[in-house]
Amino acid sequence: MKLAEHCNTTTSYIGHIETGLKFPSMDMIEKIAEILRIEPYLFFINRMKQDAGDSENTYPQLPRSLQSKIRSELNFSINELIRETLEKY
Repeated sequence: MKLAEHCNTTTSYIGHIETGLKFPSMDMIEKIAEILRIEPYLFFINRMKQDAGDSENTYPQLPRSLQSKIRSELNFSINELIRETLEKY
């Protein structure tokens, strides 16, 4: 509930992000990362368990649907940045 409050959104939206039903905007990813005091890229890391007893080195596998949404969002953002840069020059 606190995360939703800090992000100025609803708890159901945060729940949908957590379950992979929705993909947050890049702005929302940055907000969540800032609130959690982590770098945004850490949301996208997928590490295999290095040691069966070491849960701190483990990140959960992202669902394929969420991976696809992440790729699409990143491609769109990159293309927009390229377009904006080309328009300047």
